[in-house]
Amino acid sequence: MKDETIIVRRRTTDRKLVRVLADGREKVLAHPGPLPRRSDAAIEAAALSDPENTPRTLEREQKLRRIPQVKVIRKALGLTQQEFAARFHIPLGTLRDWEQDKSQPDTCARAYLKVIARNPKAVTKALETAP
Repeated sequence: MKDETIIVRRRTTDRKLVRVLADGREKVLAHPGPLPRRSDAAIEAAALSDPENTPRTLEREQKLRRIPQVKVIRKALGLTQQEFAARFHIPLGTLRDWEQDKSQPDTCARAYLKVIARNPKAVTKALETAP
C-alpha cells in the first residue's frame, strides 16, 4: 500500500462527499450503501478471530484489578466533590481526574478508597485525631 494523502470534504452546495484531486478538481464519492447482513455465527466468528479482543474467561476475569468507583462512593455518602475532597484530604483535581477517568488511583489510593467505602466514619475520626 503506498503512502498517499487523500483529501475528502463535504460540498456545501449539495452535501455530497467529494475527493479533492491534486489539480483541484473534485470527484464525487460513491455511497457505499448499507452494510451487508451477517448471521450471528458470522459475527461470533469475526469476534473470536480478533487477536486484540480475546473472549472473557473466568481465568482472565480473576486477573483483572478492581478499581473502586470513586463517584459511586462519593454519591453514596451524599457528598459533593469539594466536600469529599476536604473530608478525606484528597486534592480536588485528583478526585475529578479519577471520576472522569483521566487517571486511575494508585495502589495506596485504591486501598484508602476501599476503607472509605466500608467505614467512612472511622476514616474521618482517624483524620481528626491525627497530629
